[in-house]
Amino acid sequence: MSVAILGAGAFGTALAVTLAQNGPVTLWARDADQAREMAAARQNARRLPGVSLPENVSVTAEIGAATRAEVILLAMPMQQMGGVLRAHVGQLNGKVLVACSKGIDLASGQGPSALIAEACPEAGPAVLTGPSFAADIARGLPTALTLATRADDPALQQRLSTPTLRLYRTTDMIGAELGGALKNVIAIAAGVVIGAGLGDSARAALMTRGFAEMTRLATALGARPETLAGLSGFGDLVLTCTSTQSRNFRFGQALGSDAPFDSATTVEGVATAKAVSILAQKRGIEMPIATMIAALTDRRITISEAVQAFLSRPLKEE
Repeated sequence: MSVAILGAGAFGTALAVTLAQNGPVTLWARDADQAREMAAARQNARRLPGVSLPENVSVTAEIGAATRAEVILLAMPMQQMGGVLRAHVGQLNGKVLVACSKGIDLASGQGPSALIAEACPEAGPAVLTGPSFAADIARGLPTALTLATRADDPALQQRLSTPTLRLYRTTDMIGAELGGALKNVIAIAAGVVIGAGLGDSARAALMTRGFAEMTRLATALGARPETLAGLSGFGDLVLTCTSTQSRNFRFGQALGSDAPFDSATTVEGVATAKAVSILAQKRGIEMPIATMIAALTDRRITISEAVQAFLSRPLKEE
């Protein structure tokens, strides 16, 4: 199966580097200048400096060159995915489309698989998610991810696995994508806890209650609990709540300490928190952490007000 990746950010580039071990890969950049720079320098100096592109990675800004592939990985930010799908539906319909973005589309309230199904009904949707940093994948450090498909697909699992990138299959697409989306919200909250100087014990409590919150919403929407307990849920939650490599954690840390943060950095959890709080309210599902993060990022409450609100919540059984 031929492979292309739409999105030449850090993660898309890292996937191109590792998947090139299995055969040629086409990497599409929306920015023509970036594509030319990468093709000439044989690295992504803007997003993943110091990592060389293998010879069999072709960088292009021509969408037609990328969409000739049978399997296309969508590695753009979540809030851009719907626009890309709609703009290129004629070339993407009928392909295997693997969403690598983590989040919920703010405009529609949909996850990536629903966006694919709506825009490209003849495509085969899949979700690739789990605990991973682009730099680790690009450097060949051992990484395990979840590959979710509608029907069990060992062939796709084999094509997208490498000696250092190990994929585990599931058919629970809802659970896989919600785990990846919701953990970003909890990671922001964990960053806030550390940034505000509340300590590691508070972070551990936040992660535990956050996981319960993730599971509560995901299962209400049809996910299997065991999926949330796997790589795409619990595994990704642990990684992003404990490492400064996580953009969502760093953003929360800056928010908690009232420090500046680079506005050009994509922080998927901000839009996801807003989408989740709306969804939870409509469904009558209690999501106090997501609701609080949505309020914090909108500057509707202060850090001290958020802390006081959590500490004054009624005591109850775990």
